[in-house]
Amino acid sequence: MTLAELQALHALPFFDLIKRAREVHEEFWPDGKIQLCTLLSIKTGGCSEDCAYCAQSARYKTELESHVLLEREEVMRHARAARESGSTRFCMGAAWKGVRGGTPRFEQVLDIVRDVSTLGMEVCVTLGELGPDEAIQLRDAGVTAYNHNLDTSPEHYPNIVTSHTYEDRLRTIRNVQGAGISVCCGGILGLGETITDRLRLLEVISNFNPQPESVPINSLMPMPGTPLAENPQVDPFDLVRMIACARISVPGAKVRLSAGRTRLSDEVQALCFYAGANSIFYGEKLLTAENPESEKDRALLAKLGLKTLEPDRSLEAPDFDHSLPASPSLDGHCHETHACTPAGCG
Repeated sequence: MTLAELQALHALPFFDLIKRAREVHEEFWPDGKIQLCTLLSIKTGGCSEDCAYCAQSARYKTELESHVLLEREEVMRHARAARESGSTRFCMGAAWKGVRGGTPRFEQVLDIVRDVSTLGMEVCVTLGELGPDEAIQLRDAGVTAYNHNLDTSPEHYPNIVTSHTYEDRLRTIRNVQGAGISVCCGGILGLGETITDRLRLLEVISNFNPQPESVPINSLMPMPGTPLAENPQVDPFDLVRMIACARISVPGAKVRLSAGRTRLSDEVQALCFYAGANSIFYGEKLLTAENPESEKDRALLAKLGLKTLEPDRSLEAPDFDHSLPASPSLDGHCHETHACTPAGCG
């Protein structure tokens, strides 16, 4: 979608906007089920990047306790527990600038992925910048999705991060798509951005070809010691509007109601589900931020009569599409010479 189209959508009266979003949601997701995902930090803190919102940056004095890459069996213990609690997607995050093939830590990650991929869940990782060869190795090990958020608009991004560029982010996404791994890409509200910045983010994401299979919408959880520690809380109605615009502009994606849910009432979360959110991160932690207790989430879903997604048994023996889809870029156009192919996202 274009920025002008997104601005026209966002300007609609609140109920008109969520009605439009609900119609799209019911067309593309008729079963109405919610996917439960679990996110585990497999390496915490000590990151060389300067993302202004992140407690894991080594540049800021925070109370975060760093830890090295978890042992494989420890990760497997968490993954099995996630599966038993109903999660159908297991996401692993490491606080690195990026990974390089052939290094011991990357080989460790590949070993972890191989084991986790045997459990029948979608396997998502977020490891920072990724080259084309490393993306292929992750795919072959069993990764089904790669998370690499754009956070905000290209114009506002330099105000939040200076240690890498927006184009660096897009390059990793192109490498992920080129390996046939589905893309998880979203943003964070509350970074001091304007409404236009939020809609520019959606413009960029919605013009990926293919579109991402997953769009996490986060609200900033201000972390003491970071430059954004005093930023105000996101207006809940702004969050619902963003969920609705994401559902309309990326209709085939799972729109993930992500960080910041501890600050939302049950009623606001219900509005987010109605407007098109169909996935939540489930468990007590989101990397370093607090998350609602699992029992509380289950109770809310039961109160709303919402069913959860069942495991995809085919994932026990993944069969990847190795075709090369088109690359995302800031202008939203395909810059590859091969034919653009639709996403086969999980």
